Amino acid sequence: MTDSLYDHIIDAETRAFIERTESFYSGDTATMTIAEQRATYDAMCRDFHQGRPAGITVKDRPLAGRPARHYTCAQAADADTSAARIIYFHGGGFVVGSLDSHDDVCAEICARSRLDVIAIGYRLAPEHRHPAMFDDCVAATRALLDAAGGPFILCGDSAGGNLAAATAHALRQDAAFSRRIIGQILIYPSLGRDTASGSFVAHANAPMLTRADMQYYLRLRLEDPLTSNDPAVYPLDDSDFSGLPPTVVITAECDPLRDDGPAYCSAITAAGGKAHWIDAGGLVHGFLRARGSSARATAAFAHIIDTVAMLASGAWTFE
Repeated sequence: MTDSLYDHIIDAETRAFIERTESFYSGDTATMTIAEQRATYDAMCRDFHQGRPAGITVKDRPLAGRPARHYTCAQAADADTSAARIIYFHGGGFVVGSLDSHDDVCAEICARSRLDVIAIGYRLAPEHRHPAMFDDCVAATRALLDAAGGPFILCGDSAGGNLAAATAHALRQDAAFSRRIIGQILIYPSLGRDTASGSFVAHANAPMLTRADMQYYLRLRLEDPLTSNDPAVYPLDDSDFSGLPPTVVITAECDPLRDDGPAYCSAITAAGGKAHWIDAGGLVHGFLRARGSSARATAAFAHIIDTVAMLASGAWTFE
């Protein structure tokens, strides 16, 4: 897709979001040290932080040896121990990001859904290559499943969407999983390893995330990303998509990862499961941070909250 066509598709609000984000980066990410990348990303996320809504209580506590942050809404029904809770895995290419980078996103999901959110901090590459981050997410989810409480919805954006899906694939045979993981919501996730076709070509040079960026981050996470066919790395490489919970994937139109969404949903429905794909028109990777400044991102975030409510109630309204 040419830059002129992006100019046609991307509106002024989204363009302003892109420019604000890019103002934190003076050059190619790959030329920065890991410490510089993390410092820059953290500064950018602090600038976009919208604060926590009123009535949100936050408690940091370790979970399965990893940091975790528990968000509770004062308006939630305290006595309803059967209410669903959300397990959230943050994005950041498996290299950057933390509980703080997605703090306001998790707080707002909690406030608007009135459901508890438990955000998981996992180990990052390149200090910790695969399967470290996958192991952390599975262990944290197991710990929550083993504890008392209501059912759970797995949720994550970008790299976190990958980890949510990989966790679902890994745990679907567990009896506790089949009873208590009632859905997954994947926001512009990375799910496959084919970067030579479809949206990876059409949007190879998209704003906010390029194909080169993806390949760079994969090399930091994996010794040989192109030959790996491990579903814990690429959920789309799994040979079995049965037994997965009802799944909703939200993608951005102008994103090399876009085609992973419909491909994953099609694989689940072909195996007899429930899955639905929502494509956020005119938006780019990372649009969650634009939910307060872009009407399109605001609408996409509302879709996410509606999906949370649907899965939490046990309903399935997509047919």
